[in-house]
Amino acid sequence: MSKTKRKTKIKSETKISIFGSSTIKKAYSNFKKTQEQKKIKEIKLKKLAENNQLLKDRKELRNWEERLGKESTKLKFKEEELKLKEKELKIKEEQQKVENKRLVKKDEDLGLIDKDLRLKEKELKVKAEEQFRKDIDLKAREEEQNKKELKEKRKKEKFLKEIMIQEEEKKKIETMKLKEWEEQFDREQKMKERREILKDERLRQRELNALNSQDADLSNELSSKLETLDVDKSSEH
Repeated sequence: MSKTKRKTKIKSETKISIFGSSTIKKAYSNFKKTQEQKKIKEIKLKKLAENNQLLKDRKELRNWEERLGKESTKLKFKEEELKLKEKELKIKEEQQKVENKRLVKKDEDLGLIDKDLRLKEKELKVKAEEQFRKDIDLKAREEEQNKKELKEKRKKEKFLKEIMIQEEEKKKIETMKLKEWEEQFDREQKMKERREILKDERLRQRELNALNSQDADLSNELSSKLETLDVDKSSEH
């Protein structure tokens, strides 16, 4: 053991022995006070810590309140947005209801239109069948009329042909008659001319006879020759 420790130990023992029990009581009292002060300090520290914790909690609470306020504001905005969305949805639902009613009405109208179209198609089909029958009847009538017209045409052509033949025959006959008439006319004209010539000759002969009675025999002979000549020419024609 060192000298310092020895001295301290000796000194302590000396103090204990000097003070005795009173010193112990006082030391105990001081220890107790110290303990109490320590406890009080601990309590104070604890309260301080609690106060600090309380301040911290209050600060956190204020922060939470601010956050909650912000969140509440956000929630209000969201609620407003939700209300607007709900309103929009209601409007859309109303619009959809109106649209559905319109579509139902449109379907009903289309159903009526389809019904009308089916009726019209049926009517058109009936009319088409009637028209088909009419066309067939008309075609049959046209064919019958065409046959009748063809028959009439052939009959008419035959009649016209016969008329043409008759006309040609008639023309031929008329031509022949005209030719005969012309020939007869020519003969008559020639006969007339000859008679005129004979007449003139006779007149001249008479004049000659009147002028010269002596030449009567000669004139008679000449007249006889002229008559003979006329008879020969007539027989030639």
